Amino acid sequence: MSGQMKSISIRDGRRLAYDACLGAGASPAMADALADATLSAACSGRPGMGFPHFLDYLHSIRDGRIAGKASPRFDHVLPAVIHADADGGIAQLGFDQIYNDFTDRVRTLGVAVFTQKNSYTAGELGYYVRRLAQDGLLSIAGSNGPALMAAAEGGSRVYCTNPLAFGAPLPSPLPPLVIDQATSATAFVNIVRAAEEGGAIPPGWATDETGAITTDPARAVLGALLPFGGYKGANIALLVEILSAGLSGAAWSTESPDFRTGNQTPAAGMTIVAISPVAADPDFAERVAAQFERLRAMGVHIPGGQIPSDVDETAMLPIDGDLLAEISGFADLAGAVPDR
Repeated sequence: MSGQMKSISIRDGRRLAYDACLGAGASPAMADALADATLSAACSGRPGMGFPHFLDYLHSIRDGRIAGKASPRFDHVLPAVIHADADGGIAQLGFDQIYNDFTDRVRTLGVAVFTQKNSYTAGELGYYVRRLAQDGLLSIAGSNGPALMAAAEGGSRVYCTNPLAFGAPLPSPLPPLVIDQATSATAFVNIVRAAEEGGAIPPGWATDETGAITTDPARAVLGALLPFGGYKGANIALLVEILSAGLSGAAWSTESPDFRTGNQTPAAGMTIVAISPVAADPDFAERVAAQFERLRAMGVHIPGGQIPSDVDETAMLPIDGDLLAEISGFADLAGAVPDR
């Protein structure tokens, strides 16, 4: 997308996303879950995983890669372990529906695990740990999807970007600590955006279809992403693959259908481990905040960001005009487009 930049309020953006989901064929519950996750990404400093990636969801609901009327199923296999089947829907819906039960178990038992299979790709993984951190919980999450990344230059695609996210609560009104990063040198959406804009990408991000390093994003789309840090990044990608697909029973990245074409779900996996930090240290958040102040004084960057509940719903967000028009087209199908 490269249209003229426009703006939309958080409130209207949420309504637009909800209506667009309905127009694409999603259930109201799925529309709620996806709209919230999209606005969380847009407001938290990951705009590429907000409205731009939201369009991938809309196309996938319309084309059948996401089951718009999915009904997640849950199995409480142990008091501290919840296993979910997303029923071909979005990862956020299963997380939403089990959230209160999951967090109650974390607070009661001190730690709990949520592992889910058979969903579309998880979207912005920081969304899940950010939400838990806002409720005072420490968490780590990993997810997989269709193979996009080689383990090394010249290799075949064997992993998705296999992101790993970590969230920790801080005292109000501070935003939580959120670390959300792919195990690839860059996110796939950055390669796609560069290809659309006709720019070059740095060497080391990806290979072309022959396995050679390329700076041409169009050829990189046909080739493979590369892990950050060489074999160290590849090792972390494998760790995430086992944690998300292995534990949940989801499709391995090498078995997962494309998330942008066709009519099959990627059948991706996600696992979240959440901990109640106050069980071990009632002053956890305050101690972490004090340490962050010391680190900042030493020039250390501390990740963070706001989420929609932290900001005025009338605050404006930038959005590409062409992207806004395409999302609005889906909303028109629901017969309810917010005033713009």
